[in-house]
Amino acid sequence: MTWLKATIATLVFSLGLVLALEAAAGAKLKIGTEGAYPPFNFIDESGVLKGFDVDIAQALCDKMGAECEFVKQDWDGIIPALLAKKFDAIVASMSITEERKQAVGFTDRYYSNLVRYVGPKGKAIDTSEAGLEGKSIGAQRATVAASYLEDKLGKSATIKLYDTQENANLDLVNGRLDVMFADGLVMYE
Repeated sequence: MTWLKATIATLVFSLGLVLALEAAAGAKLKIGTEGAYPPFNFIDESGVLKGFDVDIAQALCDKMGAECEFVKQDWDGIIPALLAKKFDAIVASMSITEERKQAVGFTDRYYSNLVRYVGPKGKAIDTSEAGLEGKSIGAQRATVAASYLEDKLGKSATIKLYDTQENANLDLVNGRLDVMFADGLVMYE
């Protein structure tokens, strides 16, 4: 099931050369990220964007000698916001898909992740199509996990899509979902 591997990459609207030229000219670069996908991007107790994606973006900005500003954007609007020029690039653990490649350009991936089913502790999960039939399965909307569930299980299971991974997590913990389908690294805790 290697096709389930979420190939993660930094999404960049402008070519690296263009960003470097802007940085050299003293421009301030705006970097979009979700801010609701720990440990990759999240808002800390003081209201500051933090996480692995933010660290990667800051390292790139430092290497270019650019001043960078981070912009929080809801996940399902992150590509439209980039195309509307609300920021110059996205660094937000985005999987490369053919549909997304039609709208934006990607750099090489900087890590890989597996999408996994997660359920209540101590409860066995049969992840076969037959085992998931009739189940309530959650995922964050506008993700590869959501697309997979809708395509493969939309007729046999109840698919619930959420604006943030945290809201899906809450429904699982509170018994409103049988299982969730999400990036394994995000679900590790």
